[in-house]
Amino acid sequence: MTASWRFSTLADRHRALGSKLEDWSGMGTAWTYDKDADEEYVAIRTKAGLMDVSGLKKVHITGPHAAHLIDLVTTRDVEKIYPGKSAYACMLNEAGKFTDDCIIYRISPNSWMVVHGSGTGHEELQRASVGRDVSLRFDDNLHDLSLQGPTAVDYLAKHVPGIRDLNYFHHMQTQLFGLPVMISRTGYTGERGYEIFCRGQDAGTIWDRILDEGKSAGIIPCRFTTLDMLRVESYLLFYPYDNSQKYPFDNEGPGDTLWELGLDFTVSPGKTGFRGAEEHYRLKGKERFKIYGVLLDGKEPADEGAPVYRDGKKVGVVTCAMYSPLVKKSMGIARLDVDCAIKDTKLEIRNKSGSIKATAQPLPFDDPKKTKRTAKG
Repeated sequence: MTASWRFSTLADRHRALGSKLEDWSGMGTAWTYDKDADEEYVAIRTKAGLMDVSGLKKVHITGPHAAHLIDLVTTRDVEKIYPGKSAYACMLNEAGKFTDDCIIYRISPNSWMVVHGSGTGHEELQRASVGRDVSLRFDDNLHDLSLQGPTAVDYLAKHVPGIRDLNYFHHMQTQLFGLPVMISRTGYTGERGYEIFCRGQDAGTIWDRILDEGKSAGIIPCRFTTLDMLRVESYLLFYPYDNSQKYPFDNEGPGDTLWELGLDFTVSPGKTGFRGAEEHYRLKGKERFKIYGVLLDGKEPADEGAPVYRDGKKVGVVTCAMYSPLVKKSMGIARLDVDCAIKDTKLEIRNKSGSIKATAQPLPFDDPKKTKRTAKG
């Protein structure tokens, strides 16, 4: 049995662009194209790029107990999420350790959609649904096309009335090119962007037309892995690539706390009763490491997994890195000892090619006040 058991209707388009459709979360995904990824990174930061992120798992949750189920499983107070609004949330195990992140969409009073990555989100929801008046349905016909970048709104405004008034983390049911879609003002780039949820049979038409009409405005197709460059600058974690599942502790099993990952903001103030809540609160102040930024001297990016040293002692590991051709800096996300996750701490990154001087820097590197992704009008 092959690793990929889920399929995007855009697979042939990705192959035509040079992709071999590497597996991600069970779906053949465009990790590579026959062009320089820097071009795609620059397009998203300065104009716009279109990505197929249909490998994200979409779970519809309906019924009288739907809100209660999501409230049990996630860190957000779901009663504050009204129809048309969404929220970024985390899921924990009984030990208070991170198992997945997701976006919760409220479609109507008793209808929700939870979109998550390659963690155990679907399984967490299924486990909690037993004995409750709720239905769960995994949906791979629903494709997710992500149009990201500062000119994305200008393009969509020609076709979607009211798109300029759609606020960050809100969504609308509408039409695009006469086809039914849900457009959400979300994304994984740190830019103002939109996710277009459409039927699989419509994805090709939407993909082709956006790229055809948007070509003169600099909109280009982008591979999935361009997100690695963008997420480093914008402090967007990617399970399990920044987690102890990939970088295990010496004397204990995998599992990171939200305090260590910097994701404690996803817990609604005062919320209790969600899975792992008591342990989550108990573990505050007991961090074994911190996710933090590293800024390297020169243009060479850190190797993935490169060890980080301070005064000859290993103090961490770089989980994702990039060199930005726009800001001319080499930077990365790292798991650092707590006493090293302090601005301007002097560090050394040991690449396979040699050592590079670096300093610890707070995340995100780009747009720390989130003014781009939350812009109005």
